Amino acid sequence: MYVEGSRWPATGLMKNRMTLTYIFHSGFVLETEASILIFDYWMDPANVMPSVLQKNKPLYVFSSHFHEDHFTKEIFEWKTQRVNITYILSKDIYRHRRTNKVDADVWLAKGGTWADGTISVWATGSNDSGVSWIVETEGKRIFHAGDLNNWYARFLPEAVPGEIIHSDEMDEDIDPIAHEKQYLGELKDIRKITDRFDVAMFPVDGRIGNGYTLGGRQFIERFKVGMFVPMHFVASGFESAWRFKEYASELKVPFWEISKEGETIRI
Repeated sequence: MYVEGSRWPATGLMKNRMTLTYIFHSGFVLETEASILIFDYWMDPANVMPSVLQKNKPLYVFSSHFHEDHFTKEIFEWKTQRVNITYILSKDIYRHRRTNKVDADVWLAKGGTWADGTISVWATGSNDSGVSWIVETEGKRIFHAGDLNNWYARFLPEAVPGEIIHSDEMDEDIDPIAHEKQYLGELKDIRKITDRFDVAMFPVDGRIGNGYTLGGRQFIERFKVGMFVPMHFVASGFESAWRFKEYASELKVPFWEISKEGETIRI
């Protein structure tokens, strides 16, 4: 188990089994023997949550940042259906006035940590909004990237250091090289905590255009990953995320080829 102020232990990981269910977009349910973790719930087209809320295990709800596709106030309605629920939210959600400070049990920004007798949490950085998450529970290490990614990879081949370009798709001025540098810097900071994960949930978003798998490839080149799980691909479709499998296979990283909402894999 992680102890605040230390690195992750160097010993081998425990073999406790867990199940991961894809809800929608970047939303997942991770169930272990002792607890249930919900990441970045937004919508539930397959009606996953009713049965989850009926289970008699501690429930931990994570939201990585304030964007509407990663956070909704609907999660607080679950309090009326069960006890033993803990909300762990990125501080930017409160700063953007998306909810009240009393609504969450734990507010974290990059570098913040929290633990109880069941899970340990480290809020790591993002080159977009909010945070990414490292969670350790029952000897398993889990990563949820939030919106951490190399979002402007398509512009890198022709980018000039220090030159600002305009992205029509995003309707904003960007410096792709500086953005990638920030992204790689966040990965470097994460490696100061750990260099391996049993499960990593990471954006593989075809809307980025050419190079949309680059961020994920850079991630698995730097970390040992027991299972790579794509997310944030709703607009471009399931098949667009499957393209990443060839890159994962090259590095012998297992890849979850998600095909529908509500699908579950045993890990």
